[in-house]
This record gives sequence, structure tokens and C-alpha cells, in this order.
Amino acid sequence: MTGAAGIPREDAEQRIDPTMHDRLPALAGLRLPVIASPMFIVSSIELVVAQCTAGIVGSFPALNAREPGAFERWVVAIKAALAAHDAAHPEAPAAPFAVNHILHPTNNRLDDDLAVCVRHRVPIVITSLQAPGRVAEAVHSYGGVVLHDVVNVRHARKALAEGVDGLIAVCAGAGGHAGRLSPFALATELRSFFDGPLVLSGAISTGAGILAAEALGADAAYMGTRFIAAAEANADPRYKQALIEAGADDIVYTNLITGVAANFLRSSLVAAGLDPDDLPRADKSKMNFASGGNTERKAWRDIWGAGQSVAGIHAVQPVAEIVAELEAEYRAARARLLARG
Repeated sequence: MTGAAGIPREDAEQRIDPTMHDRLPALAGLRLPVIASPMFIVSSIELVVAQCTAGIVGSFPALNAREPGAFERWVVAIKAALAAHDAAHPEAPAAPFAVNHILHPTNNRLDDDLAVCVRHRVPIVITSLQAPGRVAEAVHSYGGVVLHDVVNVRHARKALAEGVDGLIAVCAGAGGHAGRLSPFALATELRSFFDGPLVLSGAISTGAGILAAEALGADAAYMGTRFIAAAEANADPRYKQALIEAGADDIVYTNLITGVAANFLRSSLVAAGLDPDDLPRADKSKMNFASGGNTERKAWRDIWGAGQSVAGIHAVQPVAEIVAELEAEYRAARARLLARG
């Protein structure tokens, strides 16, 4: 009898035992060493729950819960759904979930949202942009884990000095806000001075890519773009279709849209009335659509983020099916390497 990916069901349901458990015990028992990256608008309650129950870490930006009090309701709903899954499937408990906080002066909700995380003991907190010291202190007060997005060594050293537990290397090719360094370069340099938990991103869309991240010294892969086309993702159907039709050359790296350099789909820039080959630069201090563009079109809602891994997306699929395919690819890639050895 086979599972969704055509592999034996007993194998499909068996958790892989990656080496990251020693460095990041919070991620023990994952089906695959994967953290699904938090995506503005796209990461819904349904997507996070589907990711966690499929055996990978699901995450969402706190700012996705827009209305007053909504963030706490989201956290409560996710915890309840995962608890119900665990009660029904004790043999395959859900993975933990993560919340992403944007540490920027424009985020005037941070204190309130952080208090919710403390109150509900959110297991993993992902911080982005600025120094995460006070967030780390708050999350550590209840035993939570803090992972910080970095795009270079300077940011990494600063975050470690602020007390984070691990680093997420956001490399060239990643969707949304991404750095310029190759995963090969940044992972190698980080591992030269940091032996703690390391998560790696940068155009990872297959199980072989997950294994490659481990080979580079990472404990887990950070994947976002592949899940935008998930059935449970809160993304416009046109967005999902654009991902299916796009290739790596259709990704444009610019700071115009939010003030921080990020990767976007060329077709959505064109639809917004912009010339992808002649984009002005924006004011880095402003996390908004920027004065250089058409303000009637908004980042993430109308101008769609995506990574260079889009060529690996061929259909809209349920998360469970995506994860099953990733696991089959991961096992096949590992078997190929072992056979060569």
C-alpha cells in the first residue's frame, strides 16, 4: 500500500531522524527537517495547521492577523487544532508552529503581540530585521526558542550577541526579503564561527534541496515559495497560476516595493504598471510600497513575492501532498548518495 507520493505508507509515516535534534530539540520528531517560512498574507491559520500536521514547522507573521485581538485568536485556534490532531493521531504528532515578528519602528503592535506569545508560550519565534534582544529575553522566560533572519555575517554576529538561539540564513534566490549571498557562501562562513542551530534558505523547492542544505551544515531548510501554491495558502488563484507558469528568470530583486530588497514575480510588477528592467530605488527607512511606484498597488497583495525556485512548482496541491513529495525526493536523494558512497 502506498501513500500520496507513491512510497510505502509505512515509510511515508515514519519520521526522519535528522541530526538537528542535538542542536535544536524543539524540532525533534519532524517528518522532514523543514521550517515553512512565514509569508505575509499567504500564511493563514489553515496553511500553518496543514504544515504542522504534515510533519514540518508551520509559521506565520503576527501581522497577518490584522484586526485588534485577532493575533491571539489565531494562536489559540492553531494550538487547539494541533492538540486535536495529536489526540486523534498519537502515532504522528504535529510539528510545533512558529510566529514571526517584524522588528521595525513601523510595527507598533510588537509589544502587544509579544505579550500574546509569552501568555500562550509560542514554541518558536522568528525575528526579522532589527536587534532581537528584548524579544529573546521574553521568549526565553518560558523556554521558547528564538531564530533570527540574517543575510550576512555582520547581522548574524549582532543577533547572536542579542541572545538568539539560532540563525536563519536568508540567501540569494529566496522569496520575499532575501540577501545577495549564495547559500554555499553564507552557510560556510556562518559555520566557521557558529555551531548552533542553523536554518538555510535560498531557492529550495525539492527534497534533494533539503538534503543539500544539511550537507552545507544546516539543521533545517527554510521553504516558502513552494507553499504559496498550496491549496490551503491564502493566495489569489492568479498568484498561484503565475507561480506555475514562471521560471527563475521571472524573479526580480528590488528594494522599491517595501524599502528592503526582495524578490518579486516579474508578471505582477508589469501588471502594476512598473518596468521590471528600470526600477528606481526606495527609501530603506520606510517599510512601505515606496514613493517610486504606483501606490494603488500594494506589496504582497498585488505585487507578489516569490523565490527563484518557482520552476519546481507545477500544480496547486494540498500541503500533505507537497510534503509527501518532498519526503520521497529527500529519501531518493539520500539513497543515491549512499549508493555512490
